[in-house]
Amino acid sequence: MIEGIYGQLRIEGAGPLRRRERRLPGTLISAWLWLLIANGFFASLRAADIPPEVIAAQQARVSTIQKVMPAVVAIFDNAGKGGGSGVLISADGFTVTNFHVVEGMGPFMKCGLSDGKLYDAVLVGIDPTGDVAMIQMLGRTDFPVAEVGDSDQVRVGDWCFAMGNPFLLATDYQPTVTYGVVAGTHRYQFPAGTFLEYTDCLQVDASINPGNSGGPLFNERGQLIGINGRISVEKRGRVNIGAGYAISINQVMNFREHLQSGRVVDHATLGATVTTDSEGRVVISEILEQSEAYRRGLRSGDELVEFAGRPIRSVNQFKNILGVYPNGWKLPLTYRHEGEQRTVIVRLRTLHRAAELAPDGEEGPPGQPPPGHPFPGLEELGQKLVNPHAGLYVEKSGYANYHFNQLAVEHAIESMIPWGDFSKASGPWTLNLKNAKGKSLVVKLTDTTVAVKVGDTPYIQELSEPFADKPPGSGGLLIAFDHLRRMLINPKQRFTEFYYVGAEPLDGTGPKVDVLVSMQGTSVSRWYFQRNPVALVGWDTGIEEDSDECEIRFTELGDFEGHQLPKKLTIRRADTLFGEYELESATLQGAKP
Repeated sequence: MIEGIYGQLRIEGAGPLRRRERRLPGTLISAWLWLLIANGFFASLRAADIPPEVIAAQQARVSTIQKVMPAVVAIFDNAGKGGGSGVLISADGFTVTNFHVVEGMGPFMKCGLSDGKLYDAVLVGIDPTGDVAMIQMLGRTDFPVAEVGDSDQVRVGDWCFAMGNPFLLATDYQPTVTYGVVAGTHRYQFPAGTFLEYTDCLQVDASINPGNSGGPLFNERGQLIGINGRISVEKRGRVNIGAGYAISINQVMNFREHLQSGRVVDHATLGATVTTDSEGRVVISEILEQSEAYRRGLRSGDELVEFAGRPIRSVNQFKNILGVYPNGWKLPLTYRHEGEQRTVIVRLRTLHRAAELAPDGEEGPPGQPPPGHPFPGLEELGQKLVNPHAGLYVEKSGYANYHFNQLAVEHAIESMIPWGDFSKASGPWTLNLKNAKGKSLVVKLTDTTVAVKVGDTPYIQELSEPFADKPPGSGGLLIAFDHLRRMLINPKQRFTEFYYVGAEPLDGTGPKVDVLVSMQGTSVSRWYFQRNPVALVGWDTGIEEDSDECEIRFTELGDFEGHQLPKKLTIRRADTLFGEYELESATLQGAKP
């Protein structure tokens, strides 16, 4: 029996002449009693006193996690010694992860999903500066996909959860979930002795550890708002101290098509450095005279007001905005020059030299080997395993995987098949155009010479000579028409370089278009293809690097000798309209009707 709460416990044994006593500490008896009382209290609390909204919130959270879990990817290298995380963004298997996750893995890897299945995957494209990579999972066309959110709408204090493969624990491909709040938005982390730069990123207190890299950050509605990448760690050991950083999903979506181009992509620079003056304004400290921003009137001392639709209030804010865009994009810039506010459209320059972006550049955080090999039987097969997907990888300098660029180029060329067969049209071309006032523009094109007569004034460009702005003020209309002829006859053979770049907003503010680049001599053209349906809508041709381009846009095609050609053309150079013309007739010698 028990004698008092702090007394002694007597346990009497059974049987005659047998009796024993065992004394137990009063503190232990007290603990047992409090445990009994607490169990009853919490059982009662669970049953009656927990607010219904708390239970509903928990159920909603669990439901959201179950909904998004199928799109979370556990990534492993083929040796099973390293890896990380990723997230599916398209049903045909395109998956976003970190560059430092796939670096050193080679072109092929293994990816597991929460359904317990393991899939092959191939490297597509890499962004070493932004620490992003694209891979494609293989074997299905109906992969589960994460819903993409808007990271610009994220606010400090929003609930968020990170999912992934920390320390490569997800050998059963079931992702780990950590929950927390957004601790900061629009964070900027400058390069520290490397070119790796985190711009406009999200800071979270949800636990992110090695192996979480490349995994998704979701908001409480299950929308993808970021890609987990960096953490702040203790000096001793790689242990998260409560500050994790995710690349904003808006940045990733800006680069999405660039990554799918199979290239090693780069970020942008304005061609200028900025500082804060004594009045707290963000002003230009230095600017390259070769930059398009300089040609649009930006000068040292000018105040930056707005870029890409976002106001500029600090140097870091400007770097944040600039860092989320690929090089080559055109975007609106508002600045104040000698008290006058101006808004211009500028094309952004590339941030790095091509050699700096070699795939064997900066190393990211090392992977953590999983406990045991994640792919039963693969270790024994080793290098003897024949890869059935070897044809999906093509090695070429400047590309992570040239195969995907080839696919995009073919898709664009196929969209022009309805224009007709120009492959035999290698003879001279004559194009007769006229503007609304009746002024004629006659263009003659051959393999060696292009010429134009504007009214009664002729201009000739020998293709063996340095290219010039002819007619003057057009930006090089003669070379632009020469590139059109090459494009229609055979772009792969007629240009020294012809490749898919990615997507960008047309003319800086329009809908996204796919962009192909062609090069011949010093001249470069950018070809713009609208989507759904795919169709060429215009092109820009520069006679040399860092020159104002001849910009040609058209809205309809006309039939000429059984071939389709742009009928109504608008021709501009920089901010100046050169003219609007209609193609009245065309003679294409050698073309099949």
